Amino acid sequence: MAPSKSSERIEYVVEGGHRLSGEIEPSGNKNAALPIIAGALVTDQPVELTNVPRIRDVEALIELIKTLGVEAEWTGPNALRIHARTVQPTQLDPILCAQIRASILLAGPVLARCGNITLPPPGGDVIGRRRLDSHFLALRQLGAEITLDQDFTFTTNGLIGADVFLDEPSVTATENALCAAVAAKGTTVLRNCASEPHVQDLAHFLNGMGAKITGIGSNCMTIEGGLPLGGTSFRIGPDHIEVGSLIGLAAATNSDLRIKNAGVEHLRSTLMGFEKLGIVCQIEGDDLIIASGQAKKSSPISVAMSPRSRTSPGPHSPPIPCPSPSSPPPNARVWC
Repeated sequence: MAPSKSSERIEYVVEGGHRLSGEIEPSGNKNAALPIIAGALVTDQPVELTNVPRIRDVEALIELIKTLGVEAEWTGPNALRIHARTVQPTQLDPILCAQIRASILLAGPVLARCGNITLPPPGGDVIGRRRLDSHFLALRQLGAEITLDQDFTFTTNGLIGADVFLDEPSVTATENALCAAVAAKGTTVLRNCASEPHVQDLAHFLNGMGAKITGIGSNCMTIEGGLPLGGTSFRIGPDHIEVGSLIGLAAATNSDLRIKNAGVEHLRSTLMGFEKLGIVCQIEGDDLIIASGQAKKSSPISVAMSPRSRTSPGPHSPPIPCPSPSSPPPNARVWC
């Protein structure tokens, strides 16, 4: 009997000792693709997305929105068309929801479109403390009633803008609040919110639909809600974590590498972290060039929660050979 898909083992055989050369383009940021796919449900007009990573989490979320009556189809290798002509807040598959944490991202958009949604608890990777209280706090302040039982039930008679202070700068809570706030009547001020590149991508995507969000990239955003939202086309930004891994790969193998369309506007802390290790990247437009032969040095790197420095090189970057055998490892204090 052939082994089942779940029992198949993937094995990589890597022969080291070779330098790399050439150019590479990072994948689209899945942490931007997921909230944007969910955010496409706030409009009844078609949305065209490009540079979408075709990974399991994305495919699972697409299957979830299809169960809500939303049309979604791949139109190219990394191009996705979504048309939420109608959204039916039916019971979602609990097994599918348990596969990904991103299922919670449907709360804000579907609540905005339909006035109610019942979500089974989300799943996903367990990385430290990953609470949902910030989602509930934000949506309640915007006018939602929430019942927490075996499932999470969200209802509203109409979302209303509010001054919302998140109890922690949660990425997905910020994204849920943004999607709800663009449909709410009046102005919402979202304080202590997340500002990672993928949060900025979602905000720019919603603005492309006709929303009015200011303060993008800061920890305080203002949303003028209730504006008509239409269709749009949007390119998902590059995965900044993958970019950091590629810089580390070039440094570890002493290689010459060009990273194309790297999203350099979001890489200041990443580049600063590598400079502490003696790795300096040249910037040409939106490309990064890493030259071989750079003298590496040891330096402690701390990846902290504030002020939003989670784009610094950390556990995702390959180990870089340094002159000192006692080089301190990166210290990641918070993962959420």
